[in-house]
Amino acid sequence: MSARIYQRPKNAMQSGKALMDQWVLEFAPEEAKQPDPLMGWAGSGDMKQQIRLTFPTQVDAQAYADRYGIAAVVHATPPRRLKIQAYADNFR
Repeated sequence: MSARIYQRPKNAMQSGKALMDQWVLEFAPEEAKQPDPLMGWAGSGDMKQQIRLTFPTQVDAQAYADRYGIAAVVHATPPRRLKIQAYADNFR
């Protein structure tokens, strides 16, 4: 059973930064998704793909994974690059 721990990225559709400080533990898929013969929808019998646990800090997420014997890989959050620009720069 393996998992990944990462910090939530900013939602691309909104300018808000809510829930960005949370850390998420997601389980890796154990079996591939296959199309349903009747409807054609993709699905699998792997129930752990539906579990997403949130933690306030990375240390808490790692402690949970260690406590329950989950091999977790931490994905570091890339640094944010801000392009500081004034509105007046559009007219130069």
